Amino acid sequence: MKPFIFEKAKNSVEALKYKTAEKNFIAGGTNIVDLLKKDIAQPDGIVDVSTALSNEIKLSEKSVTIGAMARNTALTTNSDLLKKFPLISKAVLAGASPQIRNMASTAGNLLQRTRCPYFYDVTTPCNKRQKGSGCSALNGDNKMSAIVGYSDECVAVHPSDLCISLVALDADVHGVDSKNKQFKIPFKDFHKLPENTPWLDNNLPQNSLITHIEIPKNEFHKKYAYVKLRERTSYAFAMISVASALEMEGNIIKNARLASGGVAHKPWRWYEAEDYLKGKKASGEVFKKASEIVVEKVKPLSDNAYKVPMLQGAVELALHNVVNL
Repeated sequence: MKPFIFEKAKNSVEALKYKTAEKNFIAGGTNIVDLLKKDIAQPDGIVDVSTALSNEIKLSEKSVTIGAMARNTALTTNSDLLKKFPLISKAVLAGASPQIRNMASTAGNLLQRTRCPYFYDVTTPCNKRQKGSGCSALNGDNKMSAIVGYSDECVAVHPSDLCISLVALDADVHGVDSKNKQFKIPFKDFHKLPENTPWLDNNLPQNSLITHIEIPKNEFHKKYAYVKLRERTSYAFAMISVASALEMEGNIIKNARLASGGVAHKPWRWYEAEDYLKGKKASGEVFKKASEIVVEKVKPLSDNAYKVPMLQGAVELALHNVVNL
């Protein structure tokens, strides 16, 4: 591990003052510490923001605001979230261990790096670690890699469960940039596809700081589900995950949300399937057709064709779980 300077910020203004391109923020530390140990991250300094940012969860008539330092455990125990946005708790509980959830911050969860084995193996080429070095997974062991939205530069997937629920619920990411100017990024636009810049995971302005997440009020708290398929039943990253939520009027689907993890470099929304579901009567036939729409345009790699029927089945199961809630 490379030696570094450690600084603790009292507030966001001080945090931004300390931050440079050569320094990293640390909140819960559940990802950055791993990157430091593996010599993937080699900053000159670490800026602790754990006491600089809010951990409050506030419900208003129009939305809920989640402070950047709200621990993942708080997302599973807060009464307002459990009543009005239960999909968040469902997703968070599907990920990590209780110990990690006790430490991990909401903002940090958004910023975690991929768990692609080649990214963590510094002896192999990886465009996310070293620009232009190549993607070892493209023609290598890509069993856990992407099936949609990837490029020849990178086939890694985003590891978060929380983010799948946030993209499904149309959240917004709020923050302050290096000049202390506030900004807002729709969650669907926060994370990037690899394209030809796979080392960039998101559209966060350089040296900026996430302050909170805002989720608009919705009617998806009655009918929702989160399905996560993995190699073991706990503490494992998703091969495929699906967040589903329906707003119903009787048996008719008024509005729908479908999002997946384990399929792309970013949390993925299935907009065409959502559009198909709107106005339909909830039924096994309709759910099967929606799952078929989801897999129409996916393109598996050499080792992950199994993900296609797995994804289709997970979508169908998630929709059935919603109406059976």
